[in-house]
Amino acid sequence: MRTVPPRGAVPGLAVLACFALLACLAGPAAHAQSPGADRPLRVILPVGAGSGVDTIVRAVGPALAKALGGRPVVIENLPGAGGITGTSALVKAPADGSTIGVISNNHAVNPSVYRSLPYDSLNDLTPISVVGATPLVLVVNPARLPASDVRGVVELLKAKPGAYNYASSGNGTILHLAAAMFVDEAGVKAQHVPYKGVGPMVIDLIGGQVDFGVLALPAVQGHLASGKLRAIGVGSRTRLPQLPDLPTVAEQGLPDYEVGGWFAVVAPAKLPAAEVRRFHEAIVAAMASPEVREAMAKQGNVIDPTTPEEAARFMRTEQERYAKLVKKADIRIE
Repeated sequence: MRTVPPRGAVPGLAVLACFALLACLAGPAAHAQSPGADRPLRVILPVGAGSGVDTIVRAVGPALAKALGGRPVVIENLPGAGGITGTSALVKAPADGSTIGVISNNHAVNPSVYRSLPYDSLNDLTPISVVGATPLVLVVNPARLPASDVRGVVELLKAKPGAYNYASSGNGTILHLAAAMFVDEAGVKAQHVPYKGVGPMVIDLIGGQVDFGVLALPAVQGHLASGKLRAIGVGSRTRLPQLPDLPTVAEQGLPDYEVGGWFAVVAPAKLPAAEVRRFHEAIVAAMASPEVREAMAKQGNVIDPTTPEEAARFMRTEQERYAKLVKKADIRIE
């Protein structure tokens, strides 16, 4: 098998650990072969290259391969329709341990913004672990929107109602919802420009085709450092260790604004319990490795893998929470 990234994406990982390391790295997850263990592990990402989730998974790929006893890990980006395209492929995959996927907030948002989905978002997947959280940051193109804080952005938007626009990774995605929530909380008007993924969205933000947006920190860190984009505020309730001088949006005058990202590992429905345990153990081991801890810290991600049972409860609760937010923001896609 081979990685099938979208056009222009970085080639996927196909990592084979050295057999000499297996004894110290494999652990319990390497024992007892699964039905699909003779094939590379296919990891479906329902997002494009360059997104926060894509960045995270590519950083974890080598450590996951080691934790699975040197099994090659092949990442397949299948973006489109707010994650529906990739998730549809995941739910149709055999539940034999040959395929897993990584989903994010979009998965919990979609049932509320789409009138119908080609799958049951809760029952057609097997939760393995909600691995962690990634911060979302309000950013602007400083040439198009010359503001340095939330107050400045709001003043510019109010001075020219509807003249500015905000980007998202697609209609109904968490990044759409996060930006729409900001516009609503600030009491301003701005035009929504949806893109097919984070990569094109960031390119046009830098190019000045769009003015502002809310993105996962890993997707824009380099552009913030270069000055091509400017961070205005953090979506979470607390400041980030990586950007200690950047205030939250809430502390800048919009106290009810709170939004963050999360990512979870799932598999097709009815994955055998032994396989669920195997993958959970491998994920925990991979996330605990020094190289992954360092990479996640640099990206600003908070890693705290849940149990499969906790993941199932969390995903159900998130779906209910976003249903309320989507209704308030009046987002609906036919």
